Amino acid sequence: MSEPIRLAKRLAALIPCSRREAELYIAGGWVTVDGQVVEEPQFMVSEQKVELLPDATPVPIEPITILFHQPPDTDMNSDSIPRLIRAETQTAEDPSEIRILKQHFVRLTQCLPLEANASGLTVFTQDRRVSRKLTDDAATIEQEYVVEVAGELVENGLKLLNHGLSFNGKPLPPAKVSWQNETRLRFALKGVRPGQIAHMCDSVGLRIVSMRRLRIGRVSMSRMPSGEWRYLMSHERF
Repeated sequence: MSEPIRLAKRLAALIPCSRREAELYIAGGWVTVDGQVVEEPQFMVSEQKVELLPDATPVPIEPITILFHQPPDTDMNSDSIPRLIRAETQTAEDPSEIRILKQHFVRLTQCLPLEANASGLTVFTQDRRVSRKLTDDAATIEQEYVVEVAGELVENGLKLLNHGLSFNGKPLPPAKVSWQNETRLRFALKGVRPGQIAHMCDSVGLRIVSMRRLRIGRVSMSRMPSGEWRYLMSHERF
């Protein structure tokens, strides 16, 4: 039996290639050990069969962005993220054709988190450009919500929801609010702050039953089922 060595060292000697190229092949999901893909360059091997898959390319893994349909009453903390966002919960309708890699699920930053009582679209990213965009331009990016309400709307209440209310002592900018059906309102507004929509509804005699975010900027959740996720495609822009 030979002494166990790191997979990257074995691959570098097998192809041959540089150690850095070997690490990129492995992290990119292009290397199998006894027929099973292994993505850890430090994985120890001895007599196992190591193979490089066809069409393999030794390129750095590009940072990805994940769109997640957050279920109601979900606490998105550092412990729950790996349980909720993993390979098994990717939606079957993901059109991106991006190969899932283990590296896609590490160092994810959540952008524009939902309120505790809300569900719907939320964003996790490894891409600093995306996180900067959603942080620096948060006040100018429109978000769309569907809000189920109960109660009786005051006179001119819909007009007030569109413009004329204040929040935390400051006038709110114009919004686009309309009835979707008898119990659901559609809100499209910019720079929304925690508690703002609930305050707006309360100000006109309504109480929120549920709230779901459908869209952030130009990116929508579409028909993605609750609890599932997909990759942001290269042409999509917030």
